[in-house]
Amino acid sequence: MDGALEQRDPVADVELRGVVKRYGSAAALDGLSLAVSAGEFFTLLGPSGCGKTTALRSVAGFVTPDAGEVLIKGRSVTGVPPHRRQVGMVFQHYALFPHRTVAQNIAFGLRMQGLGRAEIAPRVEEALALVQLPGLGGRYPRQLSGGEQQRVALARAVVIRPAVLLLDEPLGALDKKLRERMQVELKRLQREIRITTVYVTHDQEEALTMSDRIAVMRGGRIEQIGAPLEVYERPQSAFVADFIGTTNLLRGRLLDTDGALATVECRGARLRVAAGAAGGTREVVVAVRPEKVVLEAAESMENTLAASVTQLVYMGDTLLYSLRTDEGIDLQATLLSRSGVLPHPVGSRVRASFTAATATLLGK
Repeated sequence: MDGALEQRDPVADVELRGVVKRYGSAAALDGLSLAVSAGEFFTLLGPSGCGKTTALRSVAGFVTPDAGEVLIKGRSVTGVPPHRRQVGMVFQHYALFPHRTVAQNIAFGLRMQGLGRAEIAPRVEEALALVQLPGLGGRYPRQLSGGEQQRVALARAVVIRPAVLLLDEPLGALDKKLRERMQVELKRLQREIRITTVYVTHDQEEALTMSDRIAVMRGGRIEQIGAPLEVYERPQSAFVADFIGTTNLLRGRLLDTDGALATVECRGARLRVAAGAAGGTREVVVAVRPEKVVLEAAESMENTLAASVTQLVYMGDTLLYSLRTDEGIDLQATLLSRSGVLPHPVGSRVRASFTAATATLLGK
């Protein structure tokens, strides 16, 4: 390709069509296809080595696919250099110029676009106000906190008014409290400027908090894609159920299905669960979140198992219980901490219950 942008029908702001990228015999991306809508906050989530950063860099132009196509605003950019792709990118380690002021860092991209000083100055001030750093243009990066440096990096990315904002684990270097504050700020900024955003992270909580949709990746492919609620509450595989948050994965044998419900035998216990995505196999996994397991339920539930408390972890606002049922099933249950009371100490006997609707049947 000669580098000119090829016109396509615009169906998404960002689209990958069957993208393949290999390093030797290993496939970092294995026929990856996805589409990101205009104004969407879209997150690529997965463990290290799943291909999420390679996918992002393919959109940015820093990685050239071996096969497939990358489109931005309906135009093919496969083979187009990064500076001609209308993207702004923020890295984990900021990549600010230490010898330049905040204003000079933010203005860098505008100067590369050939804008004059008269136009650059108000654009820089606008960007500083957008990231809530007005009046700090004369400082140097070393005079800023980590959170402030990250805001400068964001300002530098959005000041060029890109079509797409790409974020490669931008909060990874921040401490927990600052990271949580920056999650809110990033989402506020994205909504305010209505920019299509592709975000890469391995942090499940970060993805659930910020995203409109999440693509869970594994081995260079998408394991599941959907809204945070859908991915968390209705995982389509044991991998997704286990990777997103904490999950009890109970292996058993499918006995029968009755409409939307199924009966599974697990170590002699018969469990009623939502039919889910078992795919017709007899060897199955029942996924149930710890917060869905109730101890000493006031009302009857489809699944109630007698158990002993084997471990109790006090986590401030919550209590994490490890349980062993009489059938030998290991369960975790999360309860809200109320007035510092520990209602079920280690060694006590409990009834662990969960409804069929809160448990999902998955293929093994």
